[in-house]
Amino acid sequence: MKKDYVIKILFIENSLEEAEQIISLLRNTGIAVRPARATNVEQLQAAVSELEPDIIMFDPAVANLELREVVQVLDAYGRDYSLVGLVSTMDNQLVADLFVGGARGVTARSQPKQLIAVLRREFDALQTRRQVRRLETSLRESERRCDALLDSSTDAIAYVHEGMHVRANQAYLNTFGYDSFDDLLGLPVLDMIDPANTDEFKSLLKSHARQEKLPSQLALRARRADGNHLDATVEFAPATFEGEPCLQIVFRRQLVDPAVLEQLQRDSVTGLFNRARTLECVDDVVAAAANGKKGQSLLLVEPDNWASIVAGIGLGKADELLAGFAGRIRMLLGTDDVAGMLAEHTLGVVLDSRSDEAIREWIAKLQHSISNEIFDVGTRSISVTVSIGGSMLGEKNANAELLLNQASQALRTAQSLGGSKVELHDPAAREKADDERDRYWLELLQQALAQNGLVLYHQQTVSLQDAEGDYSEILLRMNGPQGEVLPGFFMPIAEKHNLNSAIDRWVLDQAISALQAREGQGLQTTFFIKLTAASLQDDSLLPWLAERLGKAALKNGRVVLEMTESKVMTLLRPAQEFVKEWKKLGGHFALEQFGSGLNSFQLLNHIDADYLKIDRSYMAELPRHPENQKKVAEICQQARELKRQTIAEWVEDATSTSLLFACGVDFVQGNFLQEPQRLA
Repeated sequence: MKKDYVIKILFIENSLEEAEQIISLLRNTGIAVRPARATNVEQLQAAVSELEPDIIMFDPAVANLELREVVQVLDAYGRDYSLVGLVSTMDNQLVADLFVGGARGVTARSQPKQLIAVLRREFDALQTRRQVRRLETSLRESERRCDALLDSSTDAIAYVHEGMHVRANQAYLNTFGYDSFDDLLGLPVLDMIDPANTDEFKSLLKSHARQEKLPSQLALRARRADGNHLDATVEFAPATFEGEPCLQIVFRRQLVDPAVLEQLQRDSVTGLFNRARTLECVDDVVAAAANGKKGQSLLLVEPDNWASIVAGIGLGKADELLAGFAGRIRMLLGTDDVAGMLAEHTLGVVLDSRSDEAIREWIAKLQHSISNEIFDVGTRSISVTVSIGGSMLGEKNANAELLLNQASQALRTAQSLGGSKVELHDPAAREKADDERDRYWLELLQQALAQNGLVLYHQQTVSLQDAEGDYSEILLRMNGPQGEVLPGFFMPIAEKHNLNSAIDRWVLDQAISALQAREGQGLQTTFFIKLTAASLQDDSLLPWLAERLGKAALKNGRVVLEMTESKVMTLLRPAQEFVKEWKKLGGHFALEQFGSGLNSFQLLNHIDADYLKIDRSYMAELPRHPENQKKVAEICQQARELKRQTIAEWVEDATSTSLLFACGVDFVQGNFLQEPQRLA
């Protein structure tokens, strides 16, 4: 399930609290949720119309709604959805009734792991069904356009099924001297081939029937209807006609020199295949994997520290180095292996069938060959190391885009480990690789904490209501081997190893020092600082904060601690006590991702938040979604009535800023307004 998806869930559930618990569970697992709740037909109709849900979680214990009524209302809107039964206990008869009534899955509320697994599975299945429909529509449109292009093409094109013509364009008829396709219908394509080339052509048709790789072209002599001959280059491609697999054949009367064609497909610097031809090779191996071929792999190879190397040798000599670099790769290629350029200094290598061990041996040989070579570049001699990322190829990931993305992600991971590293995407070895990465990041994190390797940024929060002073959000980074690292990489490791509280203290200490320096310069600044759940339950944090703020002599309200709404919901009692004591110290508090729950404002009865940071999902393409604008305006109106200030994050365009001003938002924040900057 893609990380940027927001699942719209409609709860048909008696208990608001139990629905909120499930929402918090999902959000804490990293699943973004847009919820609604209904307990009768009228609420159901309104929620379906407004939310357009993806998942409906139905509790059969709801007295005012039967499953049959729910399905009728949902079907009346004509949308695809997934209906999931939500039960307290797995009673066989109840589960059977739910499936018969239209449920696609059933989960027990007492089994959170099962609940998450079922929801992920059903949402993925829903997305797949939607994607299939889009692809079917696209396919029909593509077929219509291809049919029009086929008829207008000057190339002689025919489609052959089991050796017989099933479609041909006018250029094909003209080339072979036929008046209409009726003369060709059912005619074996071998009848169009000179006897000298018949055996070769027959072998090619058999290869197609066995779904083997076909040559891109074949030079032969063809035979016209009047008995005359013509020399042609024939190109082949697998295709479908009216749902049946067939072979597309293009006859070109002008013979293309294979050597010339080969040269056109080569990169002028490295002599390897160019990007277009390399991507064709990737498509070929993906097709082979989809047909059951095993042991293939795609590797991406990049020289380490390329920008520094080029700065040292000069841009004009970079091609010489790249050519020598490619030469080392070419020396190790097997007969059926392929290598080519995929980007400015990224080389792609497609290895034919090998065992996992043989693939790693090939990689080790390449790294050794390159690192031990001294490359002569102009008057200089240098050594180079490489990082390699790749993906094993099988039926599950037999998709060119997916394969390239997996290999690319593996390459970035290898580079983040410090260079001269290898990372292979291999589902069978995922757990081992994850453990190894965890250990690596843990060591980096512990080192960063001990040696001030953490870095703070700030991003300005702009007032739309002319509030006095400067407001900024504090953002955390970590110095890594290849540059600064975002918290998404290291904070999960910190949480796993109980380092969150120590990181929070470091951030607070540095931010307070920065505020103290600014106040000394006469600047009025407020910092919003994220707090993790571990700090809520750290009894020593507030006394430490009181002492630290006392030494800094900051004015009240300069530090605003913030936590996400979902985290606060799951730790409501400790959060309530923490915020109460924090307020006694003169601090302010903010709720992030506000408005994402079923009844977010009810939370304010327990948590005295000064600022409400509106859930960022409402900001995505805000001008195109009037329903999101309406929701934001409602949140702002209720917040004003309760004397709370609102903040809209992730604002990325001027139009959204204007709309948010009209909605009554107090502050806005986003890269459109200011990119994050190092905290001086």
